[in-house]
Amino acid sequence: MPKQAQEIKVESKPGGKIRRTVTILIAMVALGAGIWAIVNNLLNAESKSSNPIRAGTEAPDFEAVNSRGEQVRLSDYRGKAVMINFWASWCTPCVREMPLVHELAQQNSSNVETLFVNVGESKGTINEFMKSHQFDFPVIIDATGKVSSLYRITGLPATMVIDRAGEFSHILLGELTENIPLQQWLEESI
Repeated sequence: MPKQAQEIKVESKPGGKIRRTVTILIAMVALGAGIWAIVNNLLNAESKSSNPIRAGTEAPDFEAVNSRGEQVRLSDYRGKAVMINFWASWCTPCVREMPLVHELAQQNSSNVETLFVNVGESKGTINEFMKSHQFDFPVIIDATGKVSSLYRITGLPATMVIDRAGEFSHILLGELTENIPLQQWLEESI
């Protein structure tokens, strides 16, 4: 007797369509959230670039700790010219310009406050560098990049001069050389 093919009837589960619909809705919500995040990031980047760090704009205030454990707040120096130098020990141009920046800082110490901001390194690394190069000035520790991010530092070194009113008067992104009139910039900011 020949075997007859049995007809198997596949019935869809009662909740199958609902599950499929819910899955599609979840995927659409996830896609919408992804698109929203991308657009939001683009808008934030656009708003930051529309308010750039440039001469004539107010320098953002910050609070940080230096290598001596002291709290440093930019606003504490309002009424005095400030030079901020962003650097790191692994940055060859930073190391090359450090003696010149330090010399100018010492020459102008009565009229200009100089803030050396180390970007991304630990207190131990900073102290070791300072000792090996025989520098003894305090350094702001920006291990997390909070201050450098606030100042939109994308490369090192960077030197900024802030006038007595708290506005940027001069910004140098790159290595300071003797051809750059930093002394004149400092005098103009006093």
